[in-house]
Amino acid sequence: MSNKPTLNTAISPALLHLYDLSNSVVVIIDVFRATSTIASALYNGAKCVIPVDSVPKAIDISKNIGGIAAGERDGMIAEGLQHGNSPLEYTREFIENKTLVLTTTNGTRLLQMALDRNADMIISGSFPNLSAVCDFLLAEKKNVVLGCAGWKDRFNLEDTLFAGAVINRLTKEFTVHCDSSLMAETMYTKYKNKLIEFAPKLTHYHRLVERFGLIEDIKFCLTPDVANVLPVYSNGMLISK
Repeated sequence: MSNKPTLNTAISPALLHLYDLSNSVVVIIDVFRATSTIASALYNGAKCVIPVDSVPKAIDISKNIGGIAAGERDGMIAEGLQHGNSPLEYTREFIENKTLVLTTTNGTRLLQMALDRNADMIISGSFPNLSAVCDFLLAEKKNVVLGCAGWKDRFNLEDTLFAGAVINRLTKEFTVHCDSSLMAETMYTKYKNKLIEFAPKLTHYHRLVERFGLIEDIKFCLTPDVANVLPVYSNGMLISK
């Protein structure tokens, strides 16, 4: 028997209940754009990011603590909020030493699900902090569940490509007997040198670029290690470790 930790990939939040999270590190993956935005804000000096599941809650909490309420619904800045889910919005000048209270369609919901299922530990990942995520998982030597946020429970490819990038780096140190992980790594290996060229095929790309012109966001979200921090969930907030 191998005594290596296991690694599994949940390619949709609707499948998360199939995995034992209680002794696993769960990586929340929402490449376009929640987990890229979290990495960007923390990299640029945000005190922390508080993920919440509703807009009123985001407004409430941020008022109480003097934070910045931000988020999106269906890709647009959510009604009642001034700030959205663009990683490029959270420059050092804007976010340093501030608290970001963030609500998004898919990513913050998945995080809440992982909490409800007693995840042992939760971190968030996207291409901008790929190395930090991989280094941490290698050091922890715990079971890993890569949780893809998808789009309203549907499969989406960019989250799976990021899962593939993680698996590609960890595969020797983990036991990976999981077809979704195999698929993720196979896709990543095929497209890893042309992610930005491949992006226009993605459904979510069309949502973000054709409706809102967010091409620079997309490029940032697919560029490894441009915001290489490790967001760790602790006491209701994501902090940079």
